[in-house]
Amino acid sequence: MQESPDSVLDPIATDQRSFGFHDCFALWSSLGVGLLVLSAGALLVPSLSFGMACLAIVLGSAVGAALLAMVGVIGSDTGLPTMALLRPALGVRGSIAPTMANLIQLIGWGAFEIIVMSEATDAIARSAGLDLPASIWTVLWGVLVTAMAWGGPLTIVRRFLRTWGIWLVTGSALWLTYQAFQLTSFAELFAHRGTGELGFGTALDLVIAMQLSWLPLIADYTRYAKGARPTFWGSGLGNFAANVWFYGLGVVFTLSLLGQQVLPAILGAAGGALALSLILVDESDNAFADIYSAAVSAGHLSSRISLKMLALAFGLICTGVALVVPMARYEGFLLLLGSIFAPLFGIILVDHFGLRQRQLDVTALDRVNGRYWYHAGLNWRGLVAWILGIGLFHGLNAWYPTFGATIPSLISAGLIYWGLSNIGLFTKQSALQRAV
Repeated sequence: MQESPDSVLDPIATDQRSFGFHDCFALWSSLGVGLLVLSAGALLVPSLSFGMACLAIVLGSAVGAALLAMVGVIGSDTGLPTMALLRPALGVRGSIAPTMANLIQLIGWGAFEIIVMSEATDAIARSAGLDLPASIWTVLWGVLVTAMAWGGPLTIVRRFLRTWGIWLVTGSALWLTYQAFQLTSFAELFAHRGTGELGFGTALDLVIAMQLSWLPLIADYTRYAKGARPTFWGSGLGNFAANVWFYGLGVVFTLSLLGQQVLPAILGAAGGALALSLILVDESDNAFADIYSAAVSAGHLSSRISLKMLALAFGLICTGVALVVPMARYEGFLLLLGSIFAPLFGIILVDHFGLRQRQLDVTALDRVNGRYWYHAGLNWRGLVAWILGIGLFHGLNAWYPTFGATIPSLISAGLIYWGLSNIGLFTKQSALQRAV
């Protein structure tokens, strides 16, 4: 079975789609687990009380998982990767700007993941008396995840995650949960009242933002799925469970350690080095997904280079960035991603499920003067709605930070796009011409 077609604009054939519920669940639960998610959970406290932090995690994860699963369904409907799905709503050339933004975020996430894995490996090595330069671990992890991206999603999901990777995830998560509650109790956690610097709406944005960062990737994998039902429930439930679990662990560890670092606490516990090693093995699939999807996104811009060579190139780039850029607090990075992708996918969901009724003319995706060319390759209805949605997100964050910006900007951008499409503003095409 082929890993991918010659061009990212060629859909995966129906008889070559093999992912079912368990494959989607294994992949998206695994991608929802990781040290970066733990770090993101730590951003919610001590500003919020434990109860409010848990509420933000459950509500935000439910919204984010539902959005992720719905975009995943578009991939299974069409057999196309995510960036190709932007063309009907934004135009052939209009899809270039969000694709470039996606490439930047994927390089950033890929580098973040390699840095986290390198630092954790260095901590394990030092605890065992092995003192080596941290750059060695960075290069080794960079080579490994690049090789995984070269292998492609079918190899990783069917031969690793579904067979035994999911058990590594579950085992390490159970061990972390046990250790977290050796440090504290529910009574002590609920006694924390919060210091109030972070509003509940912003907390929701931070939780959803982690899942929004996966929206530009999910169809790259669900295009291999057999149908909408296993895609929606497998991806949604897997991601929801993992996101709630590890955001929650980040909150518990932060409150119980009282300013101490999480990694030393994990390593100091019985069996800590082994458990952290299992987490790192699982963490590698996050970096794999970033690098592989960067290759797919770049292939959307130009199909003259094979996906394997693009995966190699982006693996080298992410490793290089990880070697020279230190890990820093990334709350602002998460919120910036939310401002770009929340309104964008509000438009994509309205376009696919509302305007096109889940039908797409894949033969016109790269056709000059075709159905999705609009005006000089730009669909100004989608682009205007996207820009206004981004502006609304930043406006709400600046003037009403406690309100939350993700959901309002997503819904508003979708409604603006729906309105512009139905009144025919910026285009002379009829509704019949716009459909499909």
